[in-house]
Amino acid sequence: MKSLFKRIRNYLADVWAEMKKVSWVKRRELFTTTLVVIVFSVVMAAFIGVFDFTFSRLLNLVLK
Repeated sequence: MKSLFKRIRNYLADVWAEMKKVSWVKRRELFTTTLVVIVFSVVMAAFIGVFDFTFSRLLNLVLK
């Protein structure tokens, strides 16, 4: 049982040491990249939606 607690303690110590090495982004950079991802996602959704609408209309015309 002591071995289990020792392994858990060593694991947590290793995690803490690795977290100190992490290069965290600044708040402004995080906001900017998040905004880019959201805008890109909206643009792509609109693009795919327009093509889907167009092709479904064309398919309905061909099948009628």
